[in-house]
Amino acid sequence: MYQFGDFELDIARGQLQTEQREIELRPKSFEVLRYLVENPGRLISKDELIKAVWQNVIVTDESLTQCVSEVRLAIGDREQTKIRTVPRRGYRFAVPVSLRETTASQYAGSESNGGRIQEQPMPDRPSIAVLPLVNLSGDPEQEYFGDGVTEDIITELSRFSELVVIARTSTFQYKGKAVDIRQVGRELGVRYVLEGSIRRAGNRVRVAVQLIDTTTGAHRWAERYDREQTDDFALQDDVARDIVTILASYVKGAETERRLLKPPATWEAYDYYLRGAEVFRLAFARLDRDLMYEARRLLLQSLAVDPSYARAYALLARTHTITYLESVDDDYLSAAALDRAQQLAMQAVQLDANLPEGHSQLGWVLLWLGRHAAALAEFERAIVLNPNYNDHSYGHCLIFAGEPGRALEAVRSNMRVDPFQFRRLAVMGHAHYTLGSYKDAIPPLRECASYIPNVRVVHLWLAAAYAQLELLAEARSEAAEVLRIEPDFNIGKWKCSAVYRTPDHAEHLFDGLRKAGLTQE
Repeated sequence: MYQFGDFELDIARGQLQTEQREIELRPKSFEVLRYLVENPGRLISKDELIKAVWQNVIVTDESLTQCVSEVRLAIGDREQTKIRTVPRRGYRFAVPVSLRETTASQYAGSESNGGRIQEQPMPDRPSIAVLPLVNLSGDPEQEYFGDGVTEDIITELSRFSELVVIARTSTFQYKGKAVDIRQVGRELGVRYVLEGSIRRAGNRVRVAVQLIDTTTGAHRWAERYDREQTDDFALQDDVARDIVTILASYVKGAETERRLLKPPATWEAYDYYLRGAEVFRLAFARLDRDLMYEARRLLLQSLAVDPSYARAYALLARTHTITYLESVDDDYLSAAALDRAQQLAMQAVQLDANLPEGHSQLGWVLLWLGRHAAALAEFERAIVLNPNYNDHSYGHCLIFAGEPGRALEAVRSNMRVDPFQFRRLAVMGHAHYTLGSYKDAIPPLRECASYIPNVRVVHLWLAAAYAQLELLAEARSEAAEVLRIEPDFNIGKWKCSAVYRTPDHAEHLFDGLRKAGLTQE
């Protein structure tokens, strides 16, 4: 058993406790804390920590930063003095640690919490979570394929408004874990869980899935799907339709006939798209130029194989929007980059008018062009097409359009289908600042910054909020983070991306930034 401060970390029981009180931690968060505690005072790189906790599993930096944030919350490290972040290098556990023996009698009459999170209530609609398909191919390089198929099954199911479908961000928290399905049901608040495996060998793909009732642990349905890679890829469609048939008494009859995700013309186009999507997640998390370019290369290869594949156009548009907003390369705040993003997003919508991510990406581009009403219309079209669709960008669009109150409502609504999505924290902080609720803005922005420390705009909102509260030391510290990310930042250059419909809202933010010590020119 390790001791640090007022805390005890019981490795044998998988439990964190203090003063006889057990503190809830998810298993991966517990393992992150364990590794840090076992290596006190040493700088541990992100790569080392990821390899130690997610062995033989490819995950993004987001998974790690989310676990670190949960650990900080559990051990009361709001000021980040216990787990210190060393920018661009990793973490250091800065608390003295001692090790003492335990005896079996200490465990009598008590059970470990197993790393549980706060349990969610069951909704009044049938609810389902799709866990990541287990890769049985024997090749870790095929992880992206199983993850992509899983995400597409989630997308197909989420189009049915009578179902509550948990989003990818939350279900992928269980990737690589031996899970208790009943516990997953309690943690996510779902009646059903779909789990299974995928094997890809030669020209064949086999997917085996089973639907489990989380209240009883009983298997409701199981099926195996075999596909030749020369076939049109409609596997996700088949799985979704079969599940909807099982739950038919809950699902509107008309919706069972809804056209689902339009498949690409060939498997090769789909494979390039999944590879591009996987690389894009890493590029977005790290704001890495080379990774962003590699994602574009793969997406362009997908389109070279199938020029009508709308999903590849939508994601390609997203890459250009990001490089417009963030100082990744020369596209930063370039009108040409935004024009390119708009063209690609429009192409996605023209090719598949029923693709939610096409409409949301077009809405995101239109927002930065200052076309607020048109942008909101595109986001709302995406939600009509997929009632469970969850894009944090919609919340920011509402704020820029002058409706921060609606943005907070959207965040609360989305939490039901995606309880682990940390990007909503940025929306909450942005909305509270716009409403003048600075004290309410700071906690979610601080937590969000711990997940994505290299995203400049989060530090901008934090600097402004601290400055408006006259906490000038904290404000200047956040301003310094902005300059770390973008050394030549100034308010005047950045103004074009503060696309508030209401001029007073824009000036409100600029006022806070000036008080924080950031220069106008």
